[in-house]
Amino acid sequence: MSSISTSRHLLTSLTRIADFGTVPFKVASVPREAWDTGDYVLGEVIGSVSPSSQLELTNGRMMTPMVGDTVVGALGIRAATLEAVGHWQDVGEDGILDCMTSAGLLGRITSRSHYVGSVVRLKYRGHVVRSDNKVTMSQFAPSVDSPVEFNCPCVLIIGTSMSSGKTTSGRVLVRKLVESGLRVVGAKLTGAGRYRDVQAYYDSGASAIFDFVDCGLPSTVCSEDVYRNALEKLLGQIAAATPDVVVVEAGASPLEPYNGNTAVQRIQPHVRCTILCASDPYAVVGVTQGFGFQPDLVTGVATSTSAGCQVVEGLTGLRALNLMDPGSHDELVQLLKTKLGT
Repeated sequence: MSSISTSRHLLTSLTRIADFGTVPFKVASVPREAWDTGDYVLGEVIGSVSPSSQLELTNGRMMTPMVGDTVVGALGIRAATLEAVGHWQDVGEDGILDCMTSAGLLGRITSRSHYVGSVVRLKYRGHVVRSDNKVTMSQFAPSVDSPVEFNCPCVLIIGTSMSSGKTTSGRVLVRKLVESGLRVVGAKLTGAGRYRDVQAYYDSGASAIFDFVDCGLPSTVCSEDVYRNALEKLLGQIAAATPDVVVVEAGASPLEPYNGNTAVQRIQPHVRCTILCASDPYAVVGVTQGFGFQPDLVTGVATSTSAGCQVVEGLTGLRALNLMDPGSHDELVQLLKTKLGT
């Protein structure tokens, strides 16, 4: 076990809830049987690093590491339909870790889309430890002594898949709600940790932003019990920010293994408006039938043109709008006013 100078290490955005930038820590090799999701570990950058192999730091800034840099991230699981699939349990005896997201979600990629470029690869050097004990994300999550009183009106954004336009649409929603004089909080309840998604809501005018990292999860691919416990902590943080309305994004889609269905069921009594972001018109049919709900509006990639909107409306009878077109915003604002009663 050795002392560590924190200034030497790249702290990825999954460490933003921790105090590694100010409080010293040590690094020690931990037996494999003691590894678990959410463990903070340190790895050394190995192999070739291309300009596209970037890491997201605690402030959200993107940077390209160099071979030999040491990086602190967290063990986790990813099951992305369009990018990469991997698990920390798939890390071999060689101790090679893939940065499965730029935020420092660490494991070994077992399936990769051709959309994904090269990723940062690390050699495991040890776990972050203090007083001979592992340091984990859950240690920095708030405690919940009693059930959370969550009564915040929500605008819910869900998608037919990842990269369907949820965050982009959410930015428009936040902006229009803020312009209406409301105090808006932006939140991402499910997905794989990346700070830039909720930061986009802050840039659009949200008074506060939260995601599942704030309650100690590197991603929401976990057991339902673990996720429910973390979600209560997250909802408590959101409620404490006293929003007039919460723009809630459920990352990925509710049919993927990110606990999206659990999240939606928990906040459903407080949802005033549901926006479905679709990757293509036919996916709208699949998600509405598979998930059993009727959204108030369809938007996202499938509505990029008037032809796409017409196909969505012809297939489903649901209203479709391209929120990237400013000409749609008057109708959007009227829908929000009607649903929220403002």
